Order: sequence, then structure tokens, then C-alpha cells
Amino acid sequence: MAQIKRILIANRGEIALRAIRTIKEMGKEAVAVYSTGDKEAGYLRFADASICIGSEKSADSYLSIPAIISAAELAECDAIFPGYGFLSENQDFVEICERHGIKFIGPSVDVMQMMSDKSKAKQVMAEAGVPTIPGSEGAVRNAQDARTLADEMGYPVILKAAAGGGGRGMRVVEAPERMDNAFLACESEAVGAFGDGTLYMEKFIEAPRHVEVQVMGDSHGHAIHLGERDCSMQRRHQKLIEESPAQVLDAARRTELHEAAVRATQHIGYENAGTFEFLVDKHNDFYFMEMNTRLQVEHCVSEEVSGLDIIEWMIRVAEGEALPKQEEITLNGHAIECRITAEDPVSFLPSPGKIVKWIAPGGKDVRIDTHAFCGYTVPTHYDSMVGKLIVWAPTRERAIAKMQRALDEFEVEGIRTTIAFHRKMMRNPDFRTNNFDTKYLEEYAG
Repeated sequence: MAQIKRILIANRGEIALRAIRTIKEMGKEAVAVYSTGDKEAGYLRFADASICIGSEKSADSYLSIPAIISAAELAECDAIFPGYGFLSENQDFVEICERHGIKFIGPSVDVMQMMSDKSKAKQVMAEAGVPTIPGSEGAVRNAQDARTLADEMGYPVILKAAAGGGGRGMRVVEAPERMDNAFLACESEAVGAFGDGTLYMEKFIEAPRHVEVQVMGDSHGHAIHLGERDCSMQRRHQKLIEESPAQVLDAARRTELHEAAVRATQHIGYENAGTFEFLVDKHNDFYFMEMNTRLQVEHCVSEEVSGLDIIEWMIRVAEGEALPKQEEITLNGHAIECRITAEDPVSFLPSPGKIVKWIAPGGKDVRIDTHAFCGYTVPTHYDSMVGKLIVWAPTRERAIAKMQRALDEFEVEGIRTTIAFHRKMMRNPDFRTNNFDTKYLEEYAG
């Protein structure tokens, strides 16, 4: 692969600015695209070029493959960086990039297809020797078949949309008499959200931790990991706080988890950055849940503990460069990320509007990835995240103290944000003692 010189960023917000910075630091040119709803975005002036691709509706701009391909050709870009969300896992988009001679900075279509079907992905992981959650072999045809299998596995079980994600198309079933209604509701939701009503079923892991491993693969058959992240502090399947490493794991289990993720990466011939997500039960046994074939929002904590710029290595891998060896990577200290969203800190209802005061925290090993600023108007059309506050320290206790201090310095007025929620959580005794699971925030009333 020839050296990439000019990269179009097919995304918006903080990840667009994050990508612009790395691309320019690598001596390459960055082209930003924007909708009419983002025409006042501050990061546009830092790109080498910027092109309007449509209206504020995502379908007419950031999700419009013709608009993005046209912009890439107009700007003479030789590669596209997708970020996360939007078209980052759209297989048609990847194929169209290839047909137009534009390098997609991410994995191949074949691997995307393999891992996007969750029932197929589970089968492939089992072949790679990665522990999987007991469940159906492929799709479950109807509620009767689901009841039969659930009787064999034991309740509770969980129904999931094969094409699902983001917590949609999922139902926990705790007893046989609830299966029929749950199956119909889950199937209907899957059709509405994804256009595909195919369901599969798994044993429901009670009080789990959500732990994921950041991996990278290159075109030379090498694969590495950059440690794991604990993403258990979430609300309605939406992650709010992420940290690395996961304190729930002991050294032996952590090694097993890393080895399983690297083995899986090599087994599927994966290239570029990806994430294997696992559930960890109360016995510290881990089970493959899914793979995200793209960059994750929470990649920053892995960067902080590994010292690597993941976006830089995504680009270098796309150019055909070999990854560093695993033994050359040292994982050090503890990092925490708080997602700052334009939402009410109690109800989590959206709070778009104009920011009239923005004082961001600073100090040693305090990082904020954001596109927001004083005078910026948070639009109503997109995700509500306005920034990510990340800290690093030698230990988890010190990292919590640093995050608490940084949050106390963070001042935003004009919109409501989740800063107050995060301040509360940094002082929460259960969070501080690592005593929580993925359902904690739904049950926590303190």
C-alpha cells in the first residue's frame, strides 16, 4: 500500500477534531466534511479543507454515501477515516470506497460481515477457542423453539436481535410463561430498528461486568492488544464511565482474556483497530459478547495506559506498516474516562442550546477531547456528547481523586450537562471500592 497523503474524515464532533490533530501531526492533510447543522463547528478551520455534504439530517449528510464519496473525490483524498457511528461499520460504504480507489481506514468487508451477525460471530469465536455464552446455535425460529432451548439452559435467558446493537432488540425472559410476549416484542423491535427480525438466545449472565479488549491487527498477520477496559458503569446499555485496567480481574484471568482476544483477532484475519467485548460473571469467568469492528468512543483510556496513539496506528496499518511487537508495549497506571453529554444529570433528557460559559479543567495527565467551546450551540440533530474527560494516574485511587478534582474545575453554563452526575459518582463509595455491575445505575437511588 502506498503512503496515504490526504484523508477525508467521515464524521463530526470531537472525533473529527481528534482525527484532524493526529493526521496533521503525521504530516498528512485532513479534509473535514460537515452538514449545514455543523457549519459553525470550530474544528473546521483546523482542517486543510472542509466541504459541506448536506442538510442537518444525518441521512442527507453524514450517512449519505454518495455525498461523502463525492467530497473525497472532489478533495482528491486517497483515504477515508470513518471514526465511530454513522458509516463506520457500513459494509456497502467500505465496498464503494474500494471501487473508487479510496482506502477505507478500517477492517475488510469480509471480516465486518462475519462479525456483524452476532450468531455467526459467536460460532467463529467458539472455533477460535474463545469462551462464549451458552445459547442457541444460530437463529431461534419461534417462541416455541425458544422455550424448549430455555428449558434446557435454565432461566433467566436473554433474546437478542442478530443485527442489533445499542441495547435495542433485547429482552430478558425470567420464566416460560413470559416467553411468547417477549419473543414477539423483541422480534417487532428488531424489525423496526434494523429491518431484520432474526433473533438468537443466550443464557442471561446475572450481575455481570462489561469488560472489553482493545486489539489491533496488521496485514502481516500480526495482532496485539492494548489492555482491557471496564465499561460496566452504564445506563440502559449506554456507557457513561470507562476505565483501564479492569480491577475485577486478577493477573492470571487478565492474561487469559488478553490471549483470547489476540487469538480471535488472528483467527479471523483482522486488520486495523477493533474491540472484543466480554461479560465477566461473579466467578470471574469471561464470555465473548460481540466485536466492534471500528474505533470505540472509549479508546482514549487504552491510549493513556499504553502510550500509543490508536488513530495514528490505524493509519499506519492502512499504509501496510507492521504493528509493534506485544513485548514492546508497556501497560502502565490507571485511566478513567467520563463522557460529558448535553443532558440533564438526573433525568438524562437532552439539553441542546448555546454554551455561554465553558471552563475546561487542566493539569498534569488531564485530557479533554471535545469540539465544544464558549459560544458553541449544541445541535438537536446528533448525539448529545460534547466531550470526554480523561485522566491518568499511577493507581485507580489516584485516578479517581484526579478525576474528582478535574470535574470540580469543569464549568459549563447555558446547557445542562452530566458533569454533576460524574462528580457524584467519583464520590460514590460503591464506585470507589469497585463494587458495581452493569445494572448498578438502574438500581442505584442514592
